[in-house]
Amino acid sequence: MKLLGRSLEINAPSDSSAIAMFRQLETGYPRPQLQRANWLNLNGAWKFAFNNESNWVQPTDVAEWTHTIEVPFAPESQRSGIGDTGFHPNCWYERDFELSPTQSAHPARVLLHFGAVDYHARVWVNGQFIGEHEGGHTSFSFDITPALRPEGPQRVTVWAQDDPQDLAKPRGKQDWLLEAHSIWYPRTSGIWQTVWIETVPETYLEKIRWTPHFERWEIGFEALIAGNTCDDLRLSVRLTVDSRLLVNDVYEVINGEIHRRIALSDPGIDDYRNALLWSPEKPTLIDAQVQLWRHGELLDEVKSYTAMRTVSIQRDRFMLNGHPYYLRLVLDQGYWTDTLMTPPSDEALRQDIELTKLMGFNGVRKHQKVEDPRFLYWADAMGLLVWEEMPSAYRFTPKAVERITKEWTEVIERDASHPCIVAWVPFNESWGVPNLTETRAHQHYVQALYYLTKTLDPSRPVIGNDGWESTTTDILAIHDYDNNPQRLAKRYGPEIKISDLLHNQRPGGRVLTLDCYPHQGQPIMLTEFGGIAYTRPADTEAYKAWGYARSSDTSELQQQYSALLSTVNRVQMFSGFCYTQLTDTFQEANGLLYADRTPKFPLEAIASATLGRDNPEVERSILPPSVTTPWSSAENVPPGTPQAGWSQAHPVQQMPHCSGHPGSQSW
Repeated sequence: MKLLGRSLEINAPSDSSAIAMFRQLETGYPRPQLQRANWLNLNGAWKFAFNNESNWVQPTDVAEWTHTIEVPFAPESQRSGIGDTGFHPNCWYERDFELSPTQSAHPARVLLHFGAVDYHARVWVNGQFIGEHEGGHTSFSFDITPALRPEGPQRVTVWAQDDPQDLAKPRGKQDWLLEAHSIWYPRTSGIWQTVWIETVPETYLEKIRWTPHFERWEIGFEALIAGNTCDDLRLSVRLTVDSRLLVNDVYEVINGEIHRRIALSDPGIDDYRNALLWSPEKPTLIDAQVQLWRHGELLDEVKSYTAMRTVSIQRDRFMLNGHPYYLRLVLDQGYWTDTLMTPPSDEALRQDIELTKLMGFNGVRKHQKVEDPRFLYWADAMGLLVWEEMPSAYRFTPKAVERITKEWTEVIERDASHPCIVAWVPFNESWGVPNLTETRAHQHYVQALYYLTKTLDPSRPVIGNDGWESTTTDILAIHDYDNNPQRLAKRYGPEIKISDLLHNQRPGGRVLTLDCYPHQGQPIMLTEFGGIAYTRPADTEAYKAWGYARSSDTSELQQQYSALLSTVNRVQMFSGFCYTQLTDTFQEANGLLYADRTPKFPLEAIASATLGRDNPEVERSILPPSVTTPWSSAENVPPGTPQAGWSQAHPVQQMPHCSGHPGSQSW
C-alpha cells in the first residue's frame, strides 16, 4: 500500500522466532465475521510497568519498563509471566512492529484493533496520542495511518486504567477484595484479548450485519462504508453453502450504506428447508464473500458468514426455526486457572464447546462475561446456543447507568450477527439494582435496558433480570438451588398453579415477579440450579472449595446430578434449564468438569442424565407416578433434523478461512 509517500505492507513481527510464531497461530482471526487477507497479530512479548502512584500520563513519563508481559494475558494471570493479583490501578504497555515496502500503488490505511482492554484504555503510536476507549469487554480500533513513520519500526503504547475497587463499572465476576471470595474470582486488568493490525483501502467496508428472517426465507444485510466514501460505489454479495451458490447480487451504495433483505429461493417443504437451517444438531453456515467496487475496480474484499435460523417466543415455549425447542443449558463462567478470562488458545475454546455438547447440553449461558468473538465463531460452527449476558456493576449510580448502557450497546452491535446467540441478558439477580422491589428508578432501569435491547435487536428474546424479581421480560428465569429433588418436584409439579408459584414461592428469599409485572404467559425456565461441589482432596485446601451443596465423592455427585436432572427434565412448566456449572472456577467447585476440563464422572453418564435418559428405577424413586415428561428429545427439533443431543458422528461445518494466519495471506 502507498503510505506517507511510500508503499508499505504488514509484515511478520520483528521477534518472529518459532516460539513467537507458534503463539500467534494459537489465536485465529480475531474478528471472524469480517475477515481480510492482510493482518498482523501483535500478541506476544510487550514491555510492561505498573504505576500505582498514578503520576504517569503520557509515554515519556514512564520511568522504567520493569516487566515483560505476554499479551493478551492479564498481569494477574500466571500465563502473562507476571501473576500479580494485587491492587494496581494503572498498567502501561509498549511494543514495536514493522511495516515493509511493497510495490502496490494503491493508497491505504492501517487500523489498530484491540479485542478488549479492562477498563479505560489510552493509546499512542510513535508518541502521538491516537484515542481512548472506556469499557472492559468490547472491541475498539483506531486509524493510525497519520502517526506512522515513513520507515523503520513503529511503536504502540497503551495506558490501561482499572480501579480494582470501583463497583460502579461493569466488572462481572471480578472480585473487589484483595483475595477472591465466595462466587467472585481474581481481577483482570489491562489487555486481555488479541491486539492486531490490518491494512484497508482508502475506501473500505467498516461494518456488516446479518439478520436471518426465517418466516420470509430472507437474510437481512447491512453494510457501512468508511474512509473516502466516494460516489459510484457498488457492493457485491455472494452467498454459498459448500459449493452451492445461493445468491450473487450487486447493490449500489447510497450515502455510504447498504440495507437490503436478500431473498433466497424458498423450497417450501420442511425436509428441503432443513438442509439449510442452522441448529445445534446441524449447524449449517452460509459462507459470504462481500466485495466493494468502483468503476470496475475492486477496492475491498472481506469474507464473512451467516446462517438461516430464527428464534422467538410463542406463548409458553422457546421457538427455534418455528418449532418448540427445549433448552438444556449449562452455566459457563469462561475462566481458566492460568489465564483467567483469556482463553489459553483457540483450541481451548473449541474443547469447551465439544465437552459441553458431549455432556448433552445444547447451549450455554455465558455468565457475567462477554466472550471473545472466537468463542462465538466456534459456537456458530459447532452448533451451540448462547445466552449472552452483560457483566454487572454493583452500585446504582448515574455513572453506572451510563457505563452499562454504553457498553451493552457496543456488545449488541459487535455480536448481533452470530447465529449462536439466541437471547440477551442485561441483568442478573438484581445486581446493580439492589432495591428493585421498592425503587421505581431501579425498575425503570431494567425496563429501559430491556426495551433498548429489543430496539437494537428485535430478532431475539431478552431476559430483563435473570433469576428473580422479574419486571419486563420475554422469559421468566428462575434461580433455585434447592438440591432436594422431592421438594423441587413438589414446588414445580403439575398440581401447582403458576400464579400460586409466583405469588408464594421465594427461591433465594426473593419474589419471582414484582407486583406491577405479572406473569403474562412467557416461558418459564430454571436458569440456575444444582451447584453441587466436589473437589479432589489435593484441590480442596488450595481453593477453599465452595458450592451450594457438597458431594463426598464422584459416585455421590453422579447420583445427585442424575436425581436433580431427572426431576427437572420432567417438570411440565419448564421450557428449559441451565445447570450450575460447566467447570470448577477457582474456589467455586461446583463444576461438572474440574478446572483442567477433566470430567468428574463419565461424559456418557452426564449426557444420559442431562437428556433425561437416566435409570428408570432412580426416576421412579424420586418422582410421583403422575409426573410425565412433556418433551421427548425428538420434539427438540423440526421434523427431518437429527435427534436432539449430540454425538461425534454429527456433521460439523467449519468455516474454512477463519483459523487465519497472522501475516499476509490470499484467498
